[in-house]
Amino acid sequence: MPSRRADPLTLEVVELIGSVVARYHEEYEDAAASHQLTGAQARVLNLLSLEPMPMRRIAQQLKCEPSNITGIVDRLESRGLVERRPDPADRRVKLAAPTQEGLQTADRLRESLDFAREPLAGLSTAERAVLRDLLKRMLG
Repeated sequence: MPSRRADPLTLEVVELIGSVVARYHEEYEDAAASHQLTGAQARVLNLLSLEPMPMRRIAQQLKCEPSNITGIVDRLESRGLVERRPDPADRRVKLAAPTQEGLQTADRLRESLDFAREPLAGLSTAERAVLRDLLKRMLG
């Protein structure tokens, strides 16, 4: 029976990906806290800054329970960063949408995430394109 052990290069790549992910999460939490947000609130606000969406879709995008999203949106709404509005396509559906202050906060949050920007700046445009393409391939 053949061995299922990964080769040393694969193990090293897996370890490096794990380190990148851990560092990203740590910096994301720190950036969120600097804006008095939890990491989850920051992720929801960031997602909504791209386009308003119903709670169910937010939950699908962030791979969590819709009930968790409701509480997060409630807290963002109480801070004036998000509002609920009827979906023009189906008035029975409520969309969560960023307010003007929410959009500005999302922009400031993205600007304060320099963990990835600084190391990526050390790569050429071609190297960043190769990295992007390899990551897309890995994610299917």
